Amino acid sequence: MSDFAAPIAESIWDMKYRLKAADGTPMDATIGATWDRVAGALAAAEDDPETHLPAFRAALQDFRFLPAGRIVAGAGTDRSVTLFNCFVMGRIEDDMGSIFAHLREAALTLQQGGGIGYDFSTIRPRGAPVAGVAADASGPLSFMDVWDSMCRTIMSAGSRRGAMMATLRCDHPDIEDFVAAKADPARLRMFNMSVLVTDPFMEAVEADEDWDLVFGGRTYRTMRARQLWDAIMRATYDYAEPGVIFIDRINRTNNLAYAERIAATNPCGEQPLPPYGACLLGSINLARLVRDPFGAGAAIDTDDLAQLVTTAIRMMDNVVEASRFPLPAQADEARAKRRVGLGVTGLADALAMCGLTYGSAEAAERTGGWLRAIANAAYLASADLAREKGPFPLYDRDAILAAPMISRLDPEVREAIAAHGLRNALLTSIAPTGTISLLAGNVSSGIEPIFALDYTRKVLLPDGTHREDVVEDYAVAEWRRLNGDAPLPETFVTAQTLAPEAHVAMQAAAQEWVDSSISKTINVPADIAFDAFKDVYLQAWHTGCKGCTTYRPNDVTGSVLSAEPAKQKVVTLFDPLDRPETLEGATYKLRWPNSEHALYITINDIVLDGRRRPFEIFVNSKNMEHFAWTVGLTRMISAVFRRGGDVSFVVEELKAVFDPRGGAWMEGRYVPSILAAIGGAIERHMIEIGFLGAEGMGLKTDPALDGFGRVAVTRTDTSPPAAACPNCGAPELRVAEGCSTCANCGFSECG
Repeated sequence: MSDFAAPIAESIWDMKYRLKAADGTPMDATIGATWDRVAGALAAAEDDPETHLPAFRAALQDFRFLPAGRIVAGAGTDRSVTLFNCFVMGRIEDDMGSIFAHLREAALTLQQGGGIGYDFSTIRPRGAPVAGVAADASGPLSFMDVWDSMCRTIMSAGSRRGAMMATLRCDHPDIEDFVAAKADPARLRMFNMSVLVTDPFMEAVEADEDWDLVFGGRTYRTMRARQLWDAIMRATYDYAEPGVIFIDRINRTNNLAYAERIAATNPCGEQPLPPYGACLLGSINLARLVRDPFGAGAAIDTDDLAQLVTTAIRMMDNVVEASRFPLPAQADEARAKRRVGLGVTGLADALAMCGLTYGSAEAAERTGGWLRAIANAAYLASADLAREKGPFPLYDRDAILAAPMISRLDPEVREAIAAHGLRNALLTSIAPTGTISLLAGNVSSGIEPIFALDYTRKVLLPDGTHREDVVEDYAVAEWRRLNGDAPLPETFVTAQTLAPEAHVAMQAAAQEWVDSSISKTINVPADIAFDAFKDVYLQAWHTGCKGCTTYRPNDVTGSVLSAEPAKQKVVTLFDPLDRPETLEGATYKLRWPNSEHALYITINDIVLDGRRRPFEIFVNSKNMEHFAWTVGLTRMISAVFRRGGDVSFVVEELKAVFDPRGGAWMEGRYVPSILAAIGGAIERHMIEIGFLGAEGMGLKTDPALDGFGRVAVTRTDTSPPAAACPNCGAPELRVAEGCSTCANCGFSECG
């Protein structure tokens, strides 16, 4: 019998978490061997590893405690990797030396697999004078373009997809440009973006007052606060970004308010962090802890939960010693404060198994109760570790005991902290768990609702045949195991059927007992009225949330695939296209700085079933220096175009090319090479003819024959289709927990 609840779980383990030799030979024979490796690596940090090894191994069994994916993949491998998921980088000083020193640090961190967050509020606005060089500043967005290009290059070198977060304060003079940046579908694709919203700004919004945009003590201009708020809301309504971070609330409630000031978060927002701070993450799988599921006595045993939390905190504390760090400053920060982020996954499944409907008042109350139990157990465990090993180096007894989170804990927990201190400055966080939740049998992710009850996954086998796997939500599978074909209870609801206010209520219920933050996406219907959409953010503000991220399916973001005509011709990789006698096309003039002659890029299209798609490309110039490689390049790209299928990857490959001699600034953006500029012209053309959506996602034909020998998905529930995954092509890319995750192959933009 398999150790996995579903074939997809075994596939995810084999692809992402199974230790393999350099030649691909598996080193972990089973998932049990993976757990042995992880438990052994974390126990090695103890003075007496054998004493703790059995408890560590038992916590991992049956996917009860799920360390973050980087820990599962990297612990015990002797590889030079970080076990921390993401980092907030150092403060960028407003000068070129500091800016490019931080660019180098970012590249090193991304290279080791860590996502990064940056606050660009410290960079002077566009048009501000630059002393000594008789020039005007280009502004923070121009440097974000440089970061974006760097991240593409790291990705093109074989690293996993880079994840970055950019923040900007709501009073920065360039805030309107920042808010509108994602209106350009080709710009800043490597970034998630959020506005740092302050308490005075929200008060000015509600009072409809003026708002000053300030930098370096100078007021650049004044606008109505509601005008700016509406611009933020309109951008996220149309383009799904930027998110909103209530930064004053984060700093006010921070256990470490006496020792640090936070201005950025990691890419998915669950960890507001100081300069060089890092995310150390893990999740309790609530779905595995429900006793008597769907029965009259269905519940989570709080004693069992507390014991598991105690072990998990000890394991996570040991990761600080077990991990490598890309930069010494990151190691110093982690060891000085030892912050960890223990969260949950499988919440929606657990609620359904206990007979509660996600989003209801009863479910919110039960969620608060479970999270309170976890918080008390985590802080008590950290106090016990402090008694045994000593508190974190920056521990300040009086300041910690005065922190809002500590004041809400049970009296005996506060007494233990007062007596022994804390080993870890912060302890709870709810992170994205999309891939690790698939590994655990497709439990619902984090505190999100169930996304899809089930779907059919078609897998291409080596002999060319297909196998169909039904992938069920964990709680749905449990119901059917216990009750056969009986209809699902009404307690089973999905993200698409919930009202937005129900999402916010669940986030607020959890936030009360989470000392860091929560990665959650509030799904809203495509036809939600704009005023109702804005109310979601105001509800999040008034109910104590630390941030808000929404997702509204719409044509602009390219988030939902439209239904294809039933008789549409399928274009596959193995069906080359014939060239008609006459083609329509367009020519684009590209002038590369420091080059005497412009490039003229002509792209001709073919029309199939009423749709245009690129067929061939020519690049011409009077500059003969590049003649040979431009001819070779265009012939190769044209050959790819003629093969059919989704050829949008050509754009990404070209745009990721970095010229070691340096790139150039074009139309206010940094372009890393002339090849990247050509890729940008192709992307522009693909968007203009409708081949690419606004987020650059290629239009697909029948996903069952996507032309790349990859899996395809057929839904059996009533939720709307998702976007196509950039990794496997299946229409199973879900936006949840602040990032996109593929339910089919496990790809996640958040790692």
